[in-house]
Amino acid sequence: MAKTATKTRGKATGLSLHIGLNGVSGAAYGGWDGPLAACEFDANDMTALAKKQGIKTTTLLTKKATRAAVLAGMRSAAKSLAGGDFFFLTYSGHGGQVPDVNGDEDDKKDETWCLYDGQLIDDELYAELGKFKAGVRILVLSDSCHSGTVTREAILPPATIPTQRPKNMPDAVAMRTYREHQAFYDKLQRDVARDAGKPVVDPDNALAQIAVSGRLSAIANKFDASLILISGCQDNQTSMDGEHNGAFTEQLLKTWNQGGFQGNYGNFHARIKARMPATQSPNLFTLGAAGAFLAQKPFSV
Repeated sequence: MAKTATKTRGKATGLSLHIGLNGVSGAAYGGWDGPLAACEFDANDMTALAKKQGIKTTTLLTKKATRAAVLAGMRSAAKSLAGGDFFFLTYSGHGGQVPDVNGDEDDKKDETWCLYDGQLIDDELYAELGKFKAGVRILVLSDSCHSGTVTREAILPPATIPTQRPKNMPDAVAMRTYREHQAFYDKLQRDVARDAGKPVVDPDNALAQIAVSGRLSAIANKFDASLILISGCQDNQTSMDGEHNGAFTEQLLKTWNQGGFQGNYGNFHARIKARMPATQSPNLFTLGAAGAFLAQKPFSV
């Protein structure tokens, strides 16, 4: 049954959580520390943008961006916000993958965000966002690699500046990390599926096919809140780091133009995409009843 708490008076509330990691703990990733240059800049710049929009912000940088802190931030927002409110979530860092153990992924891989002390599996992210009440608008911006396919090789454009590098965990590191922490990641996936009472449908996989699948459309329509996800690249590409911003975040901020942008989320995504190279093409997904949300000016509380 949908959670239907809705505000009946007063102004909508905006909360945001901004996550940026310029590295991870080697102890959690088989000795790999994943150095990046611009992810903390990305998180701080998105924090500044949110504050100008009247949103109450929380920022988690590198060592502070732990699994516990990120989950706590999302759960606190889900508890606090009611219908009509706005939650803004951004991530800048490495994307990774673990083997899928609950059968929700066609490619047998679950995509992850590489947090400081361990990965956040996409199943977990979807489950946490599914806890928000009906009518809450959720905007997720992910400046990371989510290329978990095994049938297509990721497109890695050549770096043109010394600090530019792909924001993806190398395959060898992913395999080593999973091997050393297999029981932990397998249990996470099974716990999410158990709590959901049915196999978790991965949103990226489902939404890629939603136009041709009535069954998947029905699944997505059961999502209580309204969600817009703009990711930094397609699933066979990788987002690139930079000197002062990630490539996706840099073009997003230029498009936003300190609030000078006029248009809706669809226009916003299209203009960011037009600024990006063919090797990195941002994607747009929605979950729930997001039609009215898509028609709004970005970042509107």
